[in-house]
Amino acid sequence: MSDDDLLLILKANLGISSTGRDNYLKPLLKSTRDELVNQKGIPVDDVTSEMFLVDLTAFRYRNRGEGAMPRNLAYRLHNLMIHRQGEQSRAASTDGGGD
Repeated sequence: MSDDDLLLILKANLGISSTGRDNYLKPLLKSTRDELVNQKGIPVDDVTSEMFLVDLTAFRYRNRGEGAMPRNLAYRLHNLMIHRQGEQSRAASTDGGGD
């Protein structure tokens, strides 16, 4: 999905139809993506991770970056991290296991 598509979905999630907040939402979406990729090691490259990106960004917008992450988001983040680790383990076992 393109960044513009993700922005449209984020705005729908937040109930925003105008472009007045785009200058704030775009960097917020980008910084959340960067955190997922660079700090958590979660690539945002499929629908599941893209929707998590939108939901996490919406939470951050609503709460201005304050407060604890809701359980449903923490649970989804945990599952994405486990899924990513499983992919890396499978890739490592198929790369070097056939000498």
